[in-house]
Amino acid sequence: MKQLTNQQKLFVSEYIKSLDPEKALVNAGYKFVNKEKAISRILSSPKIINEIKEQLNHHIDVLNVPKGYVIQKLLQIAEFSLEEEEILDKDGNFTGKRKLRDSSAGLKALESLCKYLGFTISKDENPEYKETKIITISNLDDEKI
Repeated sequence: MKQLTNQQKLFVSEYIKSLDPEKALVNAGYKFVNKEKAISRILSSPKIINEIKEQLNHHIDVLNVPKGYVIQKLLQIAEFSLEEEEILDKDGNFTGKRKLRDSSAGLKALESLCKYLGFTISKDENPEYKETKIITISNLDDEKI
């Protein structure tokens, strides 16, 4: 296959930095009348696509982040965010009520963890899908497992 031109190499480099094809076209010095057509043309080139894939894979390899580290951090975020804390009134006194620290961050971390581990069965894919109550890992005991 024919080598990439310097301009195409620059486009790939700029595209990987921003993931914005319009910005990459401009920064690589492409001249275009219709940006959508220009983006479509360059991103439909097999040699451009292959180079983008190779560059992304190289960046992933260079990072060398162990999967265990990612899983551990997602678990820590989920546990911390889903812990209960006391609700204080305007004077700083305990009200006797409790709330989750940040349920949206906790649920997002759990969702990312499930996707990362390959647990992607949805209601539509599984007719026996049942909603469950979320129990944080720190609250689990042997009887609940």
